[in-house]
Amino acid sequence: MKLFKVEKAVLLGLMITVIAASLSSFSVFAKQCSDIRGKVLRLHIIANSDSKADQQLKLNVRDRILRESQELFIAADNKEEAEENVREKLPEIIKIAQDEVKREGFNYKVNAQLVNMYFTTRKYDNITLPAGYYDAVRITIGEAKGHNWWCVLFPSLCIPASSEEQKQEISDVLSPDEENIVENSDKPDIKIKFKVVELFEQCDDFLKTFRDNVFSQ
Repeated sequence: MKLFKVEKAVLLGLMITVIAASLSSFSVFAKQCSDIRGKVLRLHIIANSDSKADQQLKLNVRDRILRESQELFIAADNKEEAEENVREKLPEIIKIAQDEVKREGFNYKVNAQLVNMYFTTRKYDNITLPAGYYDAVRITIGEAKGHNWWCVLFPSLCIPASSEEQKQEISDVLSPDEENIVENSDKPDIKIKFKVVELFEQCDDFLKTFRDNVFSQ
């Protein structure tokens, strides 16, 4: 009987140790995801609607902005500098986008803002960004009810480059552990942690939205 109690106590101790280790590991992972979000600036373009014409217009606006505002994507040495570049260039970005909309024969109004907004877990080329709130340049076309297009403004991944150049851009901004997270999201352990982080972030987004709606009434 005493032996059974000892074995039970040992088993319970092992279970507690495993759970504690798992929680500690996830806590570190969640902190790394938070740091990643804090180091990244995103570009987000939302179409007027999901019609074929409006979706094509969104892509045309994207191409025009990327072509004529390349200094936004390559000139910054850090996120703060990238944000400052964006603030200075917002009127120019709106002008470029509005001109493209008009050139394509539409009369939609274009708006651009630097915002902090929620994103689900998203894969972009060879990297995956965890869910949560990111600073982003948000460009809306017309009613902004269509599907969106996004890229990573900082580090500079919006402009087409070789995989080696993109990897270097990421390495210059993220720590080795953070780089491992965004580049290896298909690994089973990281994939599970991404799912758990997204669940927590979705709950946080729901609570923030609920609170904002309550206090705005």
